[in-house]
Amino acid sequence: MIKKKDNLQANLNIFLIIVATLVAIGLVFIYSSSCVYAMEKFSSAQYFVKKQAFGLILGLISILFVFILPLKFIKKITPYLFWGSLALTSATMIPGIAQRIHGSARWINLFGFSFQPSEILKISVILYIAYFIVKKQDKLNSFFNAYLPVLVILGITSVILLKQPDFGLTVTIVSTVFTMLFVAKFNSKYLILTFAALIPAAATLVLIKPYRLQRILTFLNPWQDPQGSGFQIIQSLIAIGSGGLWGVGIANSKQKFFYLPMQHTDFIFSIIAEETGLIGSLCIITLFTALLFLGIRISLSLKDIFSKFTVLGLVILISIQAIINLSVAAGLAPTKGIGLPFVSYGNTSLVCTLCMVGLIINIVYSNIYEKISN
Repeated sequence: MIKKKDNLQANLNIFLIIVATLVAIGLVFIYSSSCVYAMEKFSSAQYFVKKQAFGLILGLISILFVFILPLKFIKKITPYLFWGSLALTSATMIPGIAQRIHGSARWINLFGFSFQPSEILKISVILYIAYFIVKKQDKLNSFFNAYLPVLVILGITSVILLKQPDFGLTVTIVSTVFTMLFVAKFNSKYLILTFAALIPAAATLVLIKPYRLQRILTFLNPWQDPQGSGFQIIQSLIAIGSGGLWGVGIANSKQKFFYLPMQHTDFIFSIIAEETGLIGSLCIITLFTALLFLGIRISLSLKDIFSKFTVLGLVILISIQAIINLSVAAGLAPTKGIGLPFVSYGNTSLVCTLCMVGLIINIVYSNIYEKISN
């Protein structure tokens, strides 16, 4: 038992070292990729990296705050947290409160402070599904008592996110939840039938929105409109290809000189690849792979069911976001508007992702010292 706890602590320590490394890489490349744009727009090359540093401070505070909360209390408030964050995300549809950026109303502006409530929602969804699995542990094969309520929860969440619209986050959350349901051993027949139904549903969502269809067509052949819809992905590929084996050197990117849009947010990996080459790119991929591996190991080591599925869900969510971001930058997936966790610029995203880390730390220590209660 002592050895098992030592292994759990060791896995957590390595997990945290990887997180810290990714955050540090993010700060370096946010400055490197944004300095030219920041100087042009805000007359300060450090504008974005300073804001990210402030977000990091808030994120560290959120880690501490979540860590000191009793896990029993977190379980108790999970339903209220979910429905509250769902209501907050719904507020993005209210004119005057919602702030539209790049065509999407995903932000809320209150008293001059802007944040993205869907970042809070994605955490609360994972918590609520883990909470639900615990409550329905003896009825997981029942369609009406277990599976249908999950579909309703997921359906309401998806509709609200699609109204923003945020197709990428919807796909991420749905994929994460179905992974959790599969591991929890929900009836596989229900999962397969739902997955089969989601394919035409996703195709319909693409076809009814011309910009989504255009993204698919651009993904298939960006060179059909190199100065228009294909410009961003072409510039991303140029950046990645220019890096070669070792890269052009940190801060020596050419694509950041107003060639590659969103170079410090959704496409920061392209700048990393340009400046550090194949070696640097493989390091980023290796770090996220190790994060997933360790997260799953931590999850499987936990005795408490709520803890097990919360950690699993959070790690899968982070990993899917990373996979989507890296795939988009490399031209392997249509653009989704999803940043690279811990690395891309974005205060709300960084704070909420670090909050997930704080929750994982809380869960691990609660299980090590058995401060848990079902």
